[in-house]
Amino acid sequence: MITADVKLPCLPTVCLVLVTTDDYHVTMRSIGIADLKARLSEHLRYVRRGHDVTILDRDTPVARLIPWHKAAALTIRKPLGRQSFRDVPLPPPLRLEHDPLVLLLEERQGER
Repeated sequence: MITADVKLPCLPTVCLVLVTTDDYHVTMRSIGIADLKARLSEHLRYVRRGHDVTILDRDTPVARLIPWHKAAALTIRKPLGRQSFRDVPLPPPLRLEHDPLVLLLEERQGER
């Protein structure tokens, strides 16, 4: 982690690297399963304020608690005019130079 007394040139790539590497570890709260069980209400209040919490099982991330955002309601629209799948026209037959079955059998013969 870089301390405040270190002066670095603020090139866009350097600043971006610092933000993407340092900020993740500084702002993301990681907790163990035992701590989550013991202080669930406290961690939920933290998440309600808009923060993420990573849950660790023996220092291995297994889950993430993120704030709930209510999704927009699903709207149901009327069909576009066709009432059944029988009304959908079939595509024209595919015309190939080689028979796919023959190619598959040739490929399988090479493994024997």
